[in-house]
Amino acid sequence: MSTPRSDPLALEVVDLIGTVVARYHEEYAEAATRHHLTVAQARVLALLATEPAAMRSIARQLRCEPSNVTGIIDRLEARGLVERLPDPVDRRVRIAAATDEGHRTARDLGGAPSFAREALAELSAEELGTLRDLLRRIPGCGGTDV
Repeated sequence: MSTPRSDPLALEVVDLIGTVVARYHEEYAEAATRHHLTVAQARVLALLATEPAAMRSIARQLRCEPSNVTGIIDRLEARGLVERLPDPVDRRVRIAAATDEGHRTARDLGGAPSFAREALAELSAEELGTLRDLLRRIPGCGGTDV
């Protein structure tokens, strides 16, 4: 295991990553608000637009209690954005799935934040590939989790 870097360059990179993350969350929250959703509801809807899932699975992905997810699903279901279905593998289990309206809303929410789209437009395909590859090397970003 390598020693964490704390030199000025490494600290600057960490600070820049933090700035990008903060801006992403800010724009994502604004997009959720435009759709009259909380950030938590938007995150659950985005997960369900990818694939239907059981409450426990959603809770694991979001690192929260299944009871919290149940409340979020209740509110999304009341809005017609998700529906509960029997699990095709275990009919005792209910899964949540995005409705057509839920998929449309998730697509609206899922576009890259405008600040990122504008900044990334300035990079070449090679630069984007390099950035992607470097980010994937960070645990939790598509690389190997520690």
